[in-house]
Amino acid sequence: MSDTERDLEPAVEADGNSLNDASEKPTPSTRRRPDTGVLVACFVIACGVALIAWGMTSAITGTDGVNRPDAIEELSPVENAQQVFQQEQIVVDLQFGYEAVLVIDGIELPTERIGEFSGDLTPETAGQQISTPPTAVFDPGNSVITFRPTDGALIESFDEGRHQAQVIFWKAEEGRDSARSYRWAFEVV
Repeated sequence: MSDTERDLEPAVEADGNSLNDASEKPTPSTRRRPDTGVLVACFVIACGVALIAWGMTSAITGTDGVNRPDAIEELSPVENAQQVFQQEQIVVDLQFGYEAVLVIDGIELPTERIGEFSGDLTPETAGQQISTPPTAVFDPGNSVITFRPTDGALIESFDEGRHQAQVIFWKAEEGRDSARSYRWAFEVV
């Protein structure tokens, strides 16, 4: 027998049992230990997933973060809007039964009601284009007040920068003496 063949033979004890018996169980010290780097990476990923879930459940979006009075259903431009145009229309939609006036940059705009200004339909003007006055216009049927800067209005266009808007509103049956107000700002580009 050559030396190489002898090296390949299993070692045998004096009683005839092989020293390299495959049926022997590994001892706890021979088990493979978990890789610390993999454990750290798993922990970091689990923390990231937990933070994303927490962020999505606690985030405030849309009008949830705005504390508007219940009487105001919608307004445009919205609070803290950043890219408003110089001729942007201001619209405040109130609950039915409310009336309002607008104050822009400290100027209370004259308000005309639909049905009371000279641009309303008459038999002679039926089918013709109606021009709105250069004031705020209040639609009592929808409880909406609007204003668009235009030639001849107190505000002909919005200058670049930040502008303050305020709506003063009251229930029609109670009168302006019971009025409340809401302020917001927007940025014109």
